[in-house]
Amino acid sequence: MIIDSRTMDSAEEESLLGQESEEENSELSDDELQEAFAKGLLKPGMNVLVDEPKKFVNNVEGLKHCLAELRKDLPWVERLDMTNLPAEDVFSNAEGKVPSVKNGAVDADDDFQREMLFYRQAQATVLDALPLLSQHGISTKRPDDYFAEMSKSDQQMQKIRKKLISKQLLLEKSEKAKKLREQRKFGKKVQVEVIQKRQKEKKAMMTSVKKYQKGMTDKLDFLEGDQKKGKDSSKGKDSSSAPQGANKAAAAAAAKKGPNAKRKYKDQRFGFGGKKSGRKWNTKESHNDVSSFRAKVANARGSKGGKKGTKGGKQNKRPGKSVRKQIKSRS
Repeated sequence: MIIDSRTMDSAEEESLLGQESEEENSELSDDELQEAFAKGLLKPGMNVLVDEPKKFVNNVEGLKHCLAELRKDLPWVERLDMTNLPAEDVFSNAEGKVPSVKNGAVDADDDFQREMLFYRQAQATVLDALPLLSQHGISTKRPDDYFAEMSKSDQQMQKIRKKLISKQLLLEKSEKAKKLREQRKFGKKVQVEVIQKRQKEKKAMMTSVKKYQKGMTDKLDFLEGDQKKGKDSSKGKDSSSAPQGANKAAAAAAAKKGPNAKRKYKDQRFGFGGKKSGRKWNTKESHNDVSSFRAKVANARGSKGGKKGTKGGKQNKRPGKSVRKQIKSRS
């Protein structure tokens, strides 16, 4: 294909000339407007854009012509259109009431009347259409051996199934995790309760041990621990069924028995853990009590020439230093 360079040059020149002419016209129009403004011919409000009124064309013949072209003379089986009035209101007739809606006259603002009109019109359409469908041999019920092909392929359904199974597994895992968290919380709570119970039992045992050490009790039942509790729980029914007289007798015997001799001596000597300082201080009664005073022992009058505090007047006289040296030199 050969393009002449002359034709291209002429086309470019024409385009340039057209642009220049447009610029000149715009310049001339601007100059004219400036002159008119200088003379006072232009005033505000003179140049206002006014929309022309819209013309509505009701071409009835044209519309009918278009309708005739669009209309097709097809049988009813192809169209399946129905035009009918609403069905009768059976409930109103049974109750003897005059139906408020006749021949489609209904209050547009009443939603209940409007919905009932739609329902009755659909009911009338079904009652009129079923005989027509049966006349044309069109079945309206699905046969028992009806088989419809799935709109989606087996591969797509397998993907959907896998996705549903994965979602179900995730839900099961989340439920298991929730249950485990709840069990851990419950386990921690039980563990804390067990620890508190052990601390309480330990404290009670230490208190019982201190009481036993101080002689406030001579029973060693606290050493049995859980065995005693098990015996108490196993014998709970027997003890509850026993008469109250036996329980009172056992309590009286335990109170009558009291502490043993060793415990009494320690209590007499050391007390019950109270004040021990100043225990041997004299009081008015002890100062005036001279029943335990013995003059022979106090003045050592049991032997003549004997030393005070010696039994039978015997003296354990030690030899002097010089005598002891002589004895040592002799040996």
